[in-house]
Amino acid sequence: MDINTLRSIATVTVFVVFIGIVVWAWSKRNQAAFDEAAHLPFVEDDARRDNKA
Repeated sequence: MDINTLRSIATVTVFVVFIGIVVWAWSKRNQAAFDEAAHLPFVEDDARRDNKA
């Protein structure tokens, strides 16, 4: 097996992993968790603001 074969295998492997991550990130099953995580900075700001008042 020469270096070009290894490079081809590595490229295909990384591409398949990338596609897997994209599918995972855009799946409906994870949407609720991502929406909750997206609102965390605002929740923390509200909590800090309430403690200072």
